[in-house]
Amino acid sequence: VQIYSIRMKLSVFILTLLPLCTHAFGLTPPVSRTSSVQNNPKTSLFPSPPLASLFSTKEEEDLKTDGNGKALAVNGGDATAKSSLSETLTVTSYFMLWYIFNIGYNIYNKQALNVLSYPWTIATIQMASGIPYFLTLWLTGLRLAPKLTPSEFVKLIPIALCHTGVHVGAVIALGAGAVSFAHIVKASEPVATCVLNGIILKEVLPLPVYLTLIPIIGGVAIASMKELSFTFLALASAMLSNISSAARGVLSKKTMSASSIGENMTAQNLYAVLTGMSTLILIPLMLLIEGTSFIPAFKSLANAPGGGFTSMSLAGLLAAGGLTYYAYNEVAFLALGKVNPVTHAVGNTIKRVVIIVASVIAFKTPMSRGSIVGSSVAILGTLMYSLAMNNQKKK
Repeated sequence: VQIYSIRMKLSVFILTLLPLCTHAFGLTPPVSRTSSVQNNPKTSLFPSPPLASLFSTKEEEDLKTDGNGKALAVNGGDATAKSSLSETLTVTSYFMLWYIFNIGYNIYNKQALNVLSYPWTIATIQMASGIPYFLTLWLTGLRLAPKLTPSEFVKLIPIALCHTGVHVGAVIALGAGAVSFAHIVKASEPVATCVLNGIILKEVLPLPVYLTLIPIIGGVAIASMKELSFTFLALASAMLSNISSAARGVLSKKTMSASSIGENMTAQNLYAVLTGMSTLILIPLMLLIEGTSFIPAFKSLANAPGGGFTSMSLAGLLAAGGLTYYAYNEVAFLALGKVNPVTHAVGNTIKRVVIIVASVIAFKTPMSRGSIVGSSVAILGTLMYSLAMNNQKKK
C-alpha cells in the first residue's frame, strides 16, 4: 500500500511537469493581440471549431453556396440526392464507430485497471498499440508516409509531451475512480483552456464566454461533492489531463501555423507521429515509476486459480484497450473532416453523455442525484462554451 501511495504521488508530480516541460524547448506561444483563441482546423491538430450551420455536412454546404458564400438554387436531381444520401450514411457510420470505439475503450481500459493497478504500463501499451496500424498503412502505400527533418521532430516534442500527459492523466483517473466521474471532470477542460490562454496568450475573451464557465465549474463541484466514488487522485489526474490537453491545443496551433512541418503531414499522420513520440516518452517514465513489476503481476493474475483470466484473455483485454483507443481517435478525425465543426462539437458532447451512461450500466456504478445533476450542468455548460466561442469567432 505504501509503495502504491508513493507511486501515485510520483505519477501526479510527473503529470504536473509534462505541460511545464514544453518551456524547455522554447515553444511558449507569443502574446497574441487577437481576442479569439479558436484553433484553425487547417493549422492545428486539435482545433476548436468555428461556427457553421448546425447539423449539415461540408458537402451539403458546398451545394448550397458558391465560392463566395452566395446562396445557390439547389436542383433536386437524382445525382444530388444519391450523393447526399451516401454522404449522410457515411457521416452516420463515422459517428457510430466513434461512439462504439470510445465506449469500448473506456470499458476495456477500466476492466484492465480494475485487475492490474499499473496505469503507466497500461497507458504505454495503449499508446504503442497504434504503431503497427499506421506503420502498415505507410509501408503498404495505403497512406503516404510523413517526412520530417530532425529539427522538425524537435519542434513537435512539446506537443508530444502534452499528448502524453493527456492520455496518462486520463488513464490514472479512470483507474482511481469511476469512469463516469472521470468524464465529468474532463468536461471542465474549457476552464483550463481559458486560464492558459489568459496567462500565456494574454487574451481577454467576451463576457458571455466566461459566463459559460460558471455552470461548468459549478457542475463539476456539485458532482465531486456528491460523487460516491470520489478520490482526490481521480480529480487531480483528470484535471492535469485537461491542462495538458489545453496546452497541446495552444502549442499545436502555434507550431503548425508558424511554419509548415514536414511533408504529408495530414491530421492523421501528425497524430500517428505524436503517438510514436509519446510512446518513446512513456517507456522511461513507466520504468521509472512502475519498473517491471507489471510482468509478475500479469503472470500471477493469469495463473491464479479461479481468477477468471488466462494469459491469452488478459493480453486480449490489454490489446483491445489499445486498439480501440487509437481507433476512436482515427475515426474522430474522419468525422471532423466530414461535418461542420459545430456538429462535431455537439456530437462530442453527446458522446460524453453516452460514455457516462454506458459505464454506469457496464460497471453498475451508482450515481447520486447530486452527481447526475452536477454532471448534466457541467456537460451543458461545455456545449454552451463551444457555441459562445464559435459566435465570438464568427464576429
